[in-house]
Amino acid sequence: MKREILCSLLAGAALLMLVACGEKTPAYDATGTFESTELTVSAKMSGELVEFHVEEGAEVPRAAVVGQIDDNQLKLKKEQLEMTKAQLSANQRQLGATRASTDSRQLDLERQVAAIRQQIDNLQRERKRFTELVKDGAVARKQLDDIVYQIKVLEKQLAATQEQVSSNNASLARQSAGLDAQIEGVGAQRAGIGVQQAQLDDQIANAVVKAPIAGIVLEKYVEQGEFVTVGKPLFKLADLKNMILRAYVTSSQLQQVKVGQHVKVMADYGSDQGTVYDGVVTWISSRSEFTPKTIVTEDERADLVYAVKVSVKNDGGIKMGMYGKVKF
Repeated sequence: MKREILCSLLAGAALLMLVACGEKTPAYDATGTFESTELTVSAKMSGELVEFHVEEGAEVPRAAVVGQIDDNQLKLKKEQLEMTKAQLSANQRQLGATRASTDSRQLDLERQVAAIRQQIDNLQRERKRFTELVKDGAVARKQLDDIVYQIKVLEKQLAATQEQVSSNNASLARQSAGLDAQIEGVGAQRAGIGVQQAQLDDQIANAVVKAPIAGIVLEKYVEQGEFVTVGKPLFKLADLKNMILRAYVTSSQLQQVKVGQHVKVMADYGSDQGTVYDGVVTWISSRSEFTPKTIVTEDERADLVYAVKVSVKNDGGIKMGMYGKVKF
């Protein structure tokens, strides 16, 4: 009987020791607060904000169009450039046609010279044949004289045509060079207008206000109808689907933490209530700092701690500034 009582007392003492040890072992290794990526969207051009569909607390998807700055003057200028470019294109085509006509005239003269030379060659062969026939008495001398006369006339015509070709060639060469310079100049103007159009397209695109990330609108700084200038803040977004728990660990805990490490994170709602999430360590500070007053570490006497960022996918239960705990 005494032996049984002794065993019961020893078991009770062991249980009390286990309970005491459990109370000293915390359910977490570090604490911190949740934060998110915040982004202030500013105007990229000046003008009247003719449209603005932003409400605080509203969720907006990435690249969603939420506003429009007046860009009528830019569009009118673009239309004017289009008309100027079309006129330059017409001028360039006309200059090209004139250039082709100049080349055609030069080619016609060269063809005339070739035709005259061909006629002379044919008559030279005929003169040779008729010379033999005259010697044999087969034809009259007058026929040979007529051929010789025709040859002389064609030679004079060839000389005159060649002189005309030479003179025209010099003139046409100068004209062609001038046309080439004009065509090149018009091309340069069209290229310059193309650059101006690209600049206007960029400015017109900047007149459209888009959400650079998906998130929740935290603050709205302007209203529709206001005149905004370049760089003026329009609204602030926060990515609440991807939260960051900024926690603090002591130097003795650093050996337990590595970038890329999967950990358990609890969003603390108070009164020992909370939700556990999967998290990943994304950053560890390389410098120590004094423990923030709102942070409790495993060793509360620690003065110097290291900041750690843990990425957590939010299902809507985590709010910015909420207290959180992490278990490595």
